[in-house]
Amino acid sequence: MSRPSQPAHRRAGMELKLASCTLTVHDLDEALGFYRDVLGFAVRDDVEFEGMRWTSVGPPSQPDMQILLQPPGADPGVSPVDRQAIEDLSGKRLLSRLIFQTDNCDATFEYLEAADAEVMQEPITRPDGVRDCAFLDPSGNMLRFTQPRQSRRHLSRGCGPSAPVGGGAVTCREPIYPSTG
Repeated sequence: MSRPSQPAHRRAGMELKLASCTLTVHDLDEALGFYRDVLGFAVRDDVEFEGMRWTSVGPPSQPDMQILLQPPGADPGVSPVDRQAIEDLSGKRLLSRLIFQTDNCDATFEYLEAADAEVMQEPITRPDGVRDCAFLDPSGNMLRFTQPRQSRRHLSRGCGPSAPVGGGAVTCREPIYPSTG
């Protein structure tokens, strides 16, 4: 399969943005408490209708984005066998993962650890310069928090991925990348 030379939205004259995603949770109230009270997300919807409940949340900074929290196999057309399979897979942490961007991975880690979120990975700086950490939500969904790598200009001044993140000044001594001219 060949790749187009420019993004499809440019070729077709349209812009695509993610509006919603679905996350399987075992207890809607517990999940709602975590996403609302710990992460500070806004509740977009919390509706009950004909025995079904729809709950969605989203970051306040992204008012058009919602994360739908739903029990395993919430669709009424899902068979009991499939519903059990979904529950089994979600219990093994194999179904859902969300990745959030943060401006301070270490501060985010400290905050979530203090809130008793289950730590999956302490903050590390990956070889590509991105700093990240990972937690589990109350239903076992992995949540990664990434801090974008520092700009190449900043790196060329010697402030690399190993430099302290968060408050305080950093003295840059030696460039990490050789000067390109």
